[in-house]
Amino acid sequence: MSSHPFSTLTPDTVLDAVESLGYLSDARILTLNSYENRVFQVGIEGAAPLIAKFYRPDRWSDEAILEEHTFSLELAEREIPVIAPEQIDGRTLFEHAGFRFSLFRRFGGHAPEFDDPDHLLMLGRLIGRLHAVGSMRPFEHRPTLDWQSFGGDSLDYLRSANVVPASLQPAYFSVAEDLLQVVKQQLQAHPAKQIRLHGDLHVGNLLWRDDSLYMVDLDDCRMGPAMQDLWMVLSGERDQRQAQLSELIEGYNEFHDFNPSELALIEPLRSLRLVHYSAWLARRWEDPAFPRHFPWFAQERYWADQILTLREQRATLDEPALRLF
Repeated sequence: MSSHPFSTLTPDTVLDAVESLGYLSDARILTLNSYENRVFQVGIEGAAPLIAKFYRPDRWSDEAILEEHTFSLELAEREIPVIAPEQIDGRTLFEHAGFRFSLFRRFGGHAPEFDDPDHLLMLGRLIGRLHAVGSMRPFEHRPTLDWQSFGGDSLDYLRSANVVPASLQPAYFSVAEDLLQVVKQQLQAHPAKQIRLHGDLHVGNLLWRDDSLYMVDLDDCRMGPAMQDLWMVLSGERDQRQAQLSELIEGYNEFHDFNPSELALIEPLRSLRLVHYSAWLARRWEDPAFPRHFPWFAQERYWADQILTLREQRATLDEPALRLF
């Protein structure tokens, strides 16, 4: 028996799951790019296709998934552009053949262009609206983005999994430990209010359609500092990131007050993501989707590049934070 969690999720199982909710499939099924979960476009007789998302077994509790759905629906009810799950008889989470799944309407669009300052202003407004709702009450079943879960636990797993080539282990773990120690100090020096976040708001989780921005995939929503939903769209040289940040925060402040002290969290949060990403790949390596889509992770060069990246990031932590003018 295959050990990976989606080994029994066959096309027939996907179709049977969708039809178990009363839909008639036309048997057309398209696998969409998704690694953490499995996502399919399923053709429906006489209607638009549906998107079926099958959750990775054992990652989230039912309560945590339903809390994600409730947050999405809460945002949608306030006309904040987010793709929320379909409700069928008042339910959003279903089970078939041992898999939990949800359905979403198909929603086309393309990646936004953040070279345009107006798009950054719109994104700032969108995140401000998101956080105005997110700050109303905490999650009860979702995790918190913190140093231990993203940093300490990630590094511990990389050690235990023995995925770093032996010749590079001393250099990698030395620089990673040093980086995370400074991150811990900076996070302690700049405590931030914890609110409900999207949690993974990079360009790939934003869609541009009909002159509007939409958020997709709240699978990583969690408690954390507001800055987590803002820093990932910043790119380029320091002056470029400074200009982008100014547009973002101008839009953000129209709907929610940004605390400028959180600017000091940008590089610590980026540091945590770098280490956490490597650990995420290592944790998922037994799932065949990961070696297929991330073959470079098993190569020595990846870890050599990571050592250089973490060293550069360690130097960045010593630089002054971006500012608002």
